[in-house]
Amino acid sequence: MRIKRVITILNDLGRVELDHGPQQGEEYEHAVRSNVSNEIREKCRELIYDNDTLRKIGAIFLDNIKRGLGKATHADSIVKCFPTYVQDLPDGTETGKFLALDLGGTNFRVLLIELSGEHFEMKSKIFAIPEHIMLGSGEQLFDHIAECLAIFVKEEQVQHETLPLGFTFSFPLSQRGLTVGILERWTKGFNCSNVVGNDVVQMLNDAIDRRGDVNIEVCAILNDTTGTLMSCAWKNHDCRIGLIVGTGNNGCYVERQENAELFDDVDNGSGKVMINLEMGAFGDDGCLDFVRSEYDKDVDRNSINPGKQIQEKMISGMYMGELVRLVLEKFTKEGLLFGGKGSDMLFERKRFYTKYVSEIESDEPGLFTNQKQILEELGLKHATEQDYVNVRYICECISRRAAHLASATITTLLHKMDEKKVTVGVDGSVYRYHPHFRNLMMEKIRELCDPSIEFDLMLSEDGSGRGAALVAAVAARHKKKALTT
Repeated sequence: MRIKRVITILNDLGRVELDHGPQQGEEYEHAVRSNVSNEIREKCRELIYDNDTLRKIGAIFLDNIKRGLGKATHADSIVKCFPTYVQDLPDGTETGKFLALDLGGTNFRVLLIELSGEHFEMKSKIFAIPEHIMLGSGEQLFDHIAECLAIFVKEEQVQHETLPLGFTFSFPLSQRGLTVGILERWTKGFNCSNVVGNDVVQMLNDAIDRRGDVNIEVCAILNDTTGTLMSCAWKNHDCRIGLIVGTGNNGCYVERQENAELFDDVDNGSGKVMINLEMGAFGDDGCLDFVRSEYDKDVDRNSINPGKQIQEKMISGMYMGELVRLVLEKFTKEGLLFGGKGSDMLFERKRFYTKYVSEIESDEPGLFTNQKQILEELGLKHATEQDYVNVRYICECISRRAAHLASATITTLLHKMDEKKVTVGVDGSVYRYHPHFRNLMMEKIRELCDPSIEFDLMLSEDGSGRGAALVAAVAARHKKKALTT
């Protein structure tokens, strides 16, 4: 079993710069990086973006956001900036019991969350979706979900209470209101009939009504990015941005309603609305081609969606390991790694997993415990210590580039929002498990951002579950307020 070192010392190691910007952690750089082969260092330069390049990327991203928000330009925009219809963040006054439904794969979760001031209590249960239901009719799917909801609320003995529910639906959705979401297409192996083009909230409500044995009110539909922001905002009232850096990449932020020209709901009083950026698609129009490497283009060409989700393919966990593998393969064939002798597994697509990048970078300076085992698994037992140094450097180039790209987009949002204190809620496997990702982002945002803006990055806790319940809680709070005024 490989050693996964997520310990304090690693936080400091993450602050080392590669070839640009202020030099920190010189001792570590001297110990580990001074021995990187000159040819490797030179060939990796295209993977290192200086701050001028990152600022240029940020300026292009800002233009994309403005086009996505505008009614006249939205249809042709790449970064879509969909209004989520969530107008308010938690303010700490939310109390009561709330349900959350998290549907995004072959299993789904039902959660019961009880809020009382700062107190938070959560119970949950996972249910499976059999393949015949994944490929059956929409009515079958939502009847199955409603049945599982009924089982859960009866087990928790709350079937006689009317409970608000937040619905995290992690499939492509066109949102027309807080409780209106039209499915655009199925992904992840689902192909239920008579759902595409229909409102999934209405389908869930109909299935609940057909049963007639539970009192559940679907208050909101959302995606996991919105949930991330809401979950963090409950703990930290300065949270205004949500970011996902995991298998995929997306973000959301709080925008003034007057700037969101597609927003067509009544203002609840905040004057704000949360925007789902769909920023993984940034670059789909070719605007990032000036920084894309041959490895990025290879990953894109061999993906299931060529030309789509370009930024996501440069940042996210679905592709990070393959980017590293492509670099290793090229350098091996050029005789710069492993004595020019690779292995079948190294040359096999998608065989170098993203978790390997985190594990290799978790090795302490000068030690290659994890990396040695990984390379042995890949049939590279002949790797030398020089290879270990070079491989680690390549991993660092790819992961740092991802962190710096994410930092450029977050800095753009911080400047656009023009608030003096903002917390960014972040979730996703890359951010959560890579030993240096947070520090890399903190340092780079600090370099790029207006120094008068105070910011922080906060790891989200269960955005798709807790966040969904909080959206329902805020909606219920507003409904109660409306009934008493």
